[in-house]
Amino acid sequence: MDAENKKVRIAAVADIHVTDTDKNKWVDYFKEVSKNADVLLICGDLTNTGDESEAQILCDELKACTIPVIAVLGNHDYEKGRQKLIRQTLQNENVHILDGEAIVIKDVGFAGVKGFGGGFDNYMLSMFGEDAMKAFVQEAVDEALHLDRALARIDQQHDKLKKIALLHYSPLRETVVGEPEVIFPFLGSSRLAEPLIRREVTAVFHGHAHMGTLEGTLTGGVRVFNVAKPVLSKAGYEIPYYILEV
Repeated sequence: MDAENKKVRIAAVADIHVTDTDKNKWVDYFKEVSKNADVLLICGDLTNTGDESEAQILCDELKACTIPVIAVLGNHDYEKGRQKLIRQTLQNENVHILDGEAIVIKDVGFAGVKGFGGGFDNYMLSMFGEDAMKAFVQEAVDEALHLDRALARIDQQHDKLKKIALLHYSPLRETVVGEPEVIFPFLGSSRLAEPLIRREVTAVFHGHAHMGTLEGTLTGGVRVFNVAKPVLSKAGYEIPYYILEV
């Protein structure tokens, strides 16, 4: 097979919630993923309580992973305000933590942000009212802008590459269905969808909605996958990771 036509196997998971007692728990998992994929994506909630000690355990476990790892942080990783330390602990030549950045691996462009909430479609929160409400909405707007810039960098520097987006929060309602509807505004935002559609992303991976739905589709046919570990387990994945060939 010609190198330029060779498929890249992307493994994806989210919400692994590594704890201080997880030493040696993930070694076999990362070895298994490495045998079956070319790149591993981890879409947020890398740690359970946002502590750098949990990140250090994950860093040690990831030494068993022999393929490149690309990740974004999730809300749990922000819990103690130590997200910068978590990123520093994990980031190395094989592990790339994205926060509004992009990276090209095996001729595929990857862009990543955490994302944020705010609701979907006609039920999105608007920037109106109290300052606290405006700040909540602004966070989602800012995350969408960071995502757009990251995708734009791929287009500017590597014309016609396939693009994959990593988020923690969902860009559409479809993949959070299964969660209580009253918490949908806290699980994602349609504001994240616009740059994904306009930049013609091949696929999007996210987590956060543990009781959500595995797959959905944005306008234009952009495929979206909720790869939260509990969602994958519920869908019958004995070893919880999703493989997509692009």
